[in-house]
Amino acid sequence: TTTTTTTTTTDGTTSVCCLSLPDMGKAIAKTANKNVKVVVVANPANTNCLITALNAENIPKKNFSALTRLDYNRAKGQLHERFKLTSPNHIKNVIIWGNHSKTMFPDVIDAKVLRNGKWEAVSSVLSEEDKKWLENDFITTVQQRGSSVIKARGLSSAMSAANAAVDHIHNLFLGTKEGHHVAMAVWSDGNPYGIEDGIFYSFPVKCKNGEWQFVDGIKNNTSRGSSSKQVNYLTLMPYVYVSSHSSIIII
Repeated sequence: TTTTTTTTTTDGTTSVCCLSLPDMGKAIAKTANKNVKVVVVANPANTNCLITALNAENIPKKNFSALTRLDYNRAKGQLHERFKLTSPNHIKNVIIWGNHSKTMFPDVIDAKVLRNGKWEAVSSVLSEEDKKWLENDFITTVQQRGSSVIKARGLSSAMSAANAAVDHIHNLFLGTKEGHHVAMAVWSDGNPYGIEDGIFYSFPVKCKNGEWQFVDGIKNNTSRGSSSKQVNYLTLMPYVYVSSHSSIIII
């Protein structure tokens, strides 16, 4: 397996490269700053992240993450349209559990919408029709949005993924707002939701100063019913440049 990688160094220069994922992990371990943050975008993102991280033996696994922000953004977009809000920014704390694939689970158990200047739980503003929509069409639309775009356009939603990567890195380095959390696929060790250790899995996280942490205390939803399927799925590039001064590597 090969993948394309973009590296941004502290002097603002970027380079693109291509190696097999194991070789890329070894190259990162050998030449990158030990505090480097690695964001994996190329699909299957969670699996690619795992392969790369396992081969970067001296880089903390916590420094690696995979992109599920695109799914998070898509879920917010669906809710924005459904509830006729003036901005997708008037929705917070949507959760994406699992893998960036059709097995992921978009969850609104902790989501809130901003109405009349006040954050309200999504669960408090639902009609019976809304509940049916959330249990059916909402989930499948978010899960299958990528394939739907390819079918409609003949092309992937590359710009949406790029924008999601920007959002991911923005929150990682500049932090999440107080009372907000976002979706990232991160190293599962020590998670509070019963997901097995040793994989990259999408959880609700909050960020500060380039570090993330699990958001604890969120009530389990029907996502737990599909978690074994997600975990089973998870346990399943021609140019490269890595600088010893790199602060961020995007795969």
